[in-house]
Amino acid sequence: MSPAVVLSPRPLALAVAALLAGSALTAQAGTDATDIDTVHVTASQIARQALGTSTITAEDIAKRPPANDIAELLRTMPGVNLTGNSASGQYGNNRQIDLRGMGPENTLILVDGKRIGARDAVRMGRSGERNTRGDTNWVPAEMIERIEVLRGPAAARYGSGASGGVVNIITKRPTGDLTGAVDLYGLVPEHSAEGGSERVGLQLSGPMTDTLSFRLYGNLNKTDADSLDLNRQYATNPNAVPPAGREGVKNRDVNALLRWDITTDQVVEFEAGTSRQGNIYAGDRAVSTTGTSTGVDLAALAEGEAETNRMYRNTGAITHRGRWGDVTSRVTAAVEAVNNSRINEGLAGGPEGSFNGTDWSTSRLRNYQLDGEVSFPTSLGSAENIWTLGFEYLDSRLTDPYSMSQSSSSGGGIPGLSADRARGKADAQTTAVFVEDNIYLGERWIVTPGLRFDHHSQFGNNTSPSLNAQFRINSDWVVKGGIARAFKAPNLYQSNPDYLYYTRGNGCPNALPSLGAGCYMRGNADLKAETSLNKELGIEWAPQSGWQASLTYFHNDYKDKIQAGYTQIGLTADTKGRIFRWENAPKAIVQGLEGNLVIPLLGEQGNRLKWSNNFTYMVENENKSTGQPLSVIPKYTVNTMLDWQATDKLSVLLTGTFYGKQKPATANINNDPRCTGSCDPSIALQDRGAYNIWGVSARYRVTGTVSFGFGVNNLADKRLFREANSSDAGAATYNEPGRAYWASLRFGF
Repeated sequence: MSPAVVLSPRPLALAVAALLAGSALTAQAGTDATDIDTVHVTASQIARQALGTSTITAEDIAKRPPANDIAELLRTMPGVNLTGNSASGQYGNNRQIDLRGMGPENTLILVDGKRIGARDAVRMGRSGERNTRGDTNWVPAEMIERIEVLRGPAAARYGSGASGGVVNIITKRPTGDLTGAVDLYGLVPEHSAEGGSERVGLQLSGPMTDTLSFRLYGNLNKTDADSLDLNRQYATNPNAVPPAGREGVKNRDVNALLRWDITTDQVVEFEAGTSRQGNIYAGDRAVSTTGTSTGVDLAALAEGEAETNRMYRNTGAITHRGRWGDVTSRVTAAVEAVNNSRINEGLAGGPEGSFNGTDWSTSRLRNYQLDGEVSFPTSLGSAENIWTLGFEYLDSRLTDPYSMSQSSSSGGGIPGLSADRARGKADAQTTAVFVEDNIYLGERWIVTPGLRFDHHSQFGNNTSPSLNAQFRINSDWVVKGGIARAFKAPNLYQSNPDYLYYTRGNGCPNALPSLGAGCYMRGNADLKAETSLNKELGIEWAPQSGWQASLTYFHNDYKDKIQAGYTQIGLTADTKGRIFRWENAPKAIVQGLEGNLVIPLLGEQGNRLKWSNNFTYMVENENKSTGQPLSVIPKYTVNTMLDWQATDKLSVLLTGTFYGKQKPATANINNDPRCTGSCDPSIALQDRGAYNIWGVSARYRVTGTVSFGFGVNNLADKRLFREANSSDAGAATYNEPGRAYWASLRFGF
């Protein structure tokens, strides 16, 4: 048997406490400060014993830079997929990050530990989808130091929206010397109907005085939209607008950070940033219509590369980090101001979610956040502890008059609507405290109990206990497990009783058809928070030779998922229109397996040639109240990568991803059964079969400051097409682009 770890608990606990403080505090401005700046997402570093933790480094990003959105890289991690927030297929090419099958809305995105909530300014439609690209595209790829992905029970301490997990994007910090770089990137697709990309970025950082340092970056990025002809073969008729390809996007980002090292133990940072994201329209709409939407010429908009939505995001933050002997602290005050301007979309009937004219409207979201934590070691009997105590206050205020403008008289008057409904205002406040304790029990056990308490201004109180543990069998083998209760508060659309959707009849539930005056769907101020009891158990093997393997089973009991309701709550005053509202579904189950295998082939621990693999297998992903999948995701995903350091200057990467079959929902949003193959095959909902994508890339360092890269995505040119804009296509609601060639260049100074 291999010997057990012989580090004594007390020195280990103190070492981790020092890491929590961030050793960079001991340096003056002008030294590289990394650890201290990333404390928030992993406030107890040793609590990373959870098997659901993955890291993408700056070196990984340089070897295979994304065309635009870092979601392209995140999808290669275990437990990660790209999907919509439901199985509806709406906005299918705007897939977002999904962790362990819990959906994008249960994936919390952070930048340097600060919540990102821009997508919350986008209206949530009746299907549970938002017409948004998500929040993984606010930081240029070249400015990222690393990305940490935390899945499962260990993510519960981050509060609402982390039931699936947390993605923390950690940016590069000020450097000890004055340095800078210009980054260029371009991608050219082999097929002219698919959109290419180009990007230019500038970064500059360094000392200003002995105690002041700065970091500044800017970024311009454009990804072209796919041609309207890309999915032409799946148009409903020769004159119809075909299913939309991937929309384009234009990014502008500027960010500045000033760091003040007051003493070797006290640091204050001031940060401000502004970003603009505008789309390039590709013909998308919420449902599979013939190509016009209340007189709007969708084809003309797409062919003219029109911009139909613009997102402006301005941020500011002040952070203090301190060390007081063995005690460390951090306090952050942050503000996020989002203006979401877009062409108005329908709020009723078939055009719901599709353009209903050429007028624009703007929703405004303001998020104010104050949070902090303190960490310190203690001794309790023979056990050594590292405690983390923290608090969080979040104030979210939404103003969206247009989304509240659906008439309440179309199907008869609705009682209880606010007199000032036209103002479109909604807000919610959350106050939270949490405690976490890393307990070292001898040389083999680390046990981490935790407790978080949240008070939400609308739904009330929530308590999230957690327990994670690891047992070291010997120096090579570790057994790890965890259990936690996570939650998600209703969003500001679902919980607003002034938010209405109306249908004249076709959108009424199958079991409760229109009585002649249609149906309303209404927001619900009495919604409960979604909750999930997340469990995982796994084993990890990591000998000193560079081999590594792990296998994890995860199981989430998902309760009170918020969805458009099927239970009638009343009738309109005059004409007997049915009234429904958003409601909590009783139960859903998500369970599966994750694993990884790293094989060193050449060099010390594989530093010359290494073969890395990971997989995700979904056992179950089902809403038990409807029998439908929570989202459309592959049955399995396998990622494989051969990393060859050919010389000290040249590295080569071969990557492959295998996706399993994807099965669609067998009922639409009205819970109407759909044909699944037992009826006329011409109208059967289609599965998306298994497929695989390969890529190759290389990076060459010319000097210490100049490097270039090049590569080919989708070597075998395996293309998938979108067959419809909604659930009519079954699982075939997104495009997989074909072969493309890219190159990148970095000039450092």
